[in-house]
Amino acid sequence: QVQLVESGGGLVQAGGSLRLSCAASGIIFSINDMGWYRQVPGKQRELVAVITTGDITNYADSVKGRFTISRDNAKSTVSLQMNSLKPEDTAVYYCKSSGWRYDYWGQGTQVTVSS
Repeated sequence: QVQLVESGGGLVQAGGSLRLSCAASGIIFSINDMGWYRQVPGKQRELVAVITTGDITNYADSVKGRFTISRDNAKSTVSLQMNSLKPEDTAVYYCKSSGWRYDYWGQGTQVTVSS
């Protein structure tokens, strides 16, 4: 059974930092691209950052220079370090794994940035 479990969300003031983590099980983590997405009510889920099996990263323009995605294949985890948070970063953040056949999603973790 595949599970992606996010943690680390919460309430933070603007300018603060949070670190999200996603622990994966049931997949061969090292051969999956991993990503973080976010969604606010009434809007489509959007890409925040991805990291490939070869550690190539890509970021949404809105988070470049503020967020950093990383992975630890030995621990089957992917993390998102979020600095200089803004109120517009408020959303539910989801972890996603992308394999050669299937994609899987976590249940999401709420991030709220107060002004």
